[in-house]
Amino acid sequence: MKFLSDNAARVHPRVWDAMKAADEPDSPYDGDGLSKALDARFSALFGRDCAALWVATGTAANCLALSAMVEPHGAVICHREAHIEMDEGGAPGFYLHGAKLLLADGESAKITPEAIARVIDPIRDGVHQVHPHAVSITQASEYGCVYRPEELAALSAFVKGKGLGLHMDGARFGNAVAFLGGSAADAALGVDALSFGMVKNGAMSAEAIVFFDPAMADKVRFRRKRAGHLQSKGRYLAAQILAMLEQDLWLDNARAANAAASEIAAAARSRLLHPVEANEIFLASTAAERAALRTQGFEFYDWGDDAARLVTAWDAREEHVAALARAIAGL
Repeated sequence: MKFLSDNAARVHPRVWDAMKAADEPDSPYDGDGLSKALDARFSALFGRDCAALWVATGTAANCLALSAMVEPHGAVICHREAHIEMDEGGAPGFYLHGAKLLLADGESAKITPEAIARVIDPIRDGVHQVHPHAVSITQASEYGCVYRPEELAALSAFVKGKGLGLHMDGARFGNAVAFLGGSAADAALGVDALSFGMVKNGAMSAEAIVFFDPAMADKVRFRRKRAGHLQSKGRYLAAQILAMLEQDLWLDNARAANAAASEIAAAARSRLLHPVEANEIFLASTAAERAALRTQGFEFYDWGDDAARLVTAWDAREEHVAALARAIAGL
């Protein structure tokens, strides 16, 4: 009974069907009809002109998006537990040719204008210090918490007032939209570029970078090629993304994952370290308690010495979810 990561979930059958349907000769790279359809499809979803590029990984999506905003002598402000800081093996420095990450603090891995100001204010003018060029936030955050539209509006106004770009790591963007119950546009309010996560939510090997300034995409097309992410048969990546968007499969899958997390959280309210707003549960627990859960067949990650991280996915089996909820309640 696996609650390790939504990266380990199955590929949705409709995604497999779409890839099989794409198995016909077409133009190579991103010249095929499916890849060309992405801009219009995302523009319809967000209600504004967008340009969308596929890549194979979330790391590439984050770093290529930031490469359109950040020069090598600049920096990105992010939370100190952001994925780009903790889990991307130095890829931001690699893709941004040495640009720096400046780390901010914030409750549940979310940052505020005040947190950004605390990073920016001590930086002196002139060439002797690194200056920020962009801010990166994560929706939902690394602790599974969601930025509300009013929080995004305040962040965007502050960031733009400082002349900075705003990037959103949306590895679990679908889960955030499902929690908010509004539109995709509400969950990415004021953002310049969004890494729209698909793999954690039912795709196999495709993520989307959505640019709300289409001119930014033109710059990144060259950088995607240079980074080795312009795949010869790009139609298979586009097919996955379009299948996820078709009839809001991405949102249905996210709702299913969130519902499973909510069921588990309801059995563990006194142990929750962060609000459960998406599909991650951080649970206060002793080593002995975690061992007891594993003895019953549950797989998950330790989170330090005193906690566990449990992640639900779109394909979580109801009997496994119910069993875990009972097991946690019985600790």
